[in-house]
Amino acid sequence: MTCHPTITAGNLHLIEEARTHEEKLYVTLQVYMNSFPVKNAYLFRYSHLGYLGEGIISIKHGSLVHIRDIRDDIRSLSPIYSAIYEKKAKYCSGIEYFKQITSRYVSPPHVNSFIVVPITFYSVTIGYICTDEFEENLHVDNQLLVNFTEFGQAVGKILQKSLGPEENELLSPRELEVVRRVSWGESTKEMADAMNISEATIHQYVKSVMKKLKVQNRAHAVAELFRRGLLT
Repeated sequence: MTCHPTITAGNLHLIEEARTHEEKLYVTLQVYMNSFPVKNAYLFRYSHLGYLGEGIISIKHGSLVHIRDIRDDIRSLSPIYSAIYEKKAKYCSGIEYFKQITSRYVSPPHVNSFIVVPITFYSVTIGYICTDEFEENLHVDNQLLVNFTEFGQAVGKILQKSLGPEENELLSPRELEVVRRVSWGESTKEMADAMNISEATIHQYVKSVMKKLKVQNRAHAVAELFRRGLLT
């Protein structure tokens, strides 16, 4: 019988208690590694603009490493693309691992499996965690994948409701919501319908945001808020 990990409110509370955005991300990986039979974890943010996966940090052999140099169009990485758009944890191993992971992600010879855990906020994927080294004799079944998926959902809610101290000073709640929806890939019409305001008002919010951030376009605004930790 396979014993599955349980994600408790106490575990997740550690993430909520973290004081800064950066600390929340680090604690997220700590909780993940303490909750599942994994030996490493790589945390990425995801932007629907350009299908961009961007490295943030990783924990491997107990060491924290910044992985900001990793930036990829996830459409070329089948397991990641599938996990993000189905909003479910995905696992591949053996020959499927080597067929679906590009040479840039090929790990040491003893590594031949890979899991992707999407970090989701309701209907939107805002990031993902990858792991390619696991505890011995790990059996990945549907229930374990459900547990991974539920972890990503819980973390997504925590990260999205965590407001950085700059937010109230820099952007209004409405302006921040507009940029967040831009990062999700919503059109002006979709934003207007969801927020129950006119498309002209959306355009005004966008102009205001770009002026405050001193950026040239929507994509640059999203990137700048990611950089400041105001979007996850």
